[in-house]
Amino acid sequence: MSDATIVLIVLAAGTYLFKSAAPLVLGARPLPVRIGRLVELLPAALLAALAVVSTLADGSSIVVDARLAGLVAAGVALWRHAPFVVVIVVAAAATALVRLAS
Repeated sequence: MSDATIVLIVLAAGTYLFKSAAPLVLGARPLPVRIGRLVELLPAALLAALAVVSTLADGSSIVVDARLAGLVAAGVALWRHAPFVVVIVVAAAATALVRLAS
């Protein structure tokens, strides 16, 4: 497993832990609106950046291969508001089909 994949898994788990711990720490107090918007956007931006880096980077060079088709397919599925599990399945299927075709 590559370092980027390990970092992605750890950050995803940490994001969900922080999100689940917030109600325990805050209790009934709501976050300020601006901070709430920022908190909602940060995990998606971070995970998207890590996905792009792990898809296109190979050491010190940029590689375009079947993983890019999976990333594009996942982006389209997210844009269509598909559930997370569906996004993962669509991305894996697109990657597998491109690898099968080449």
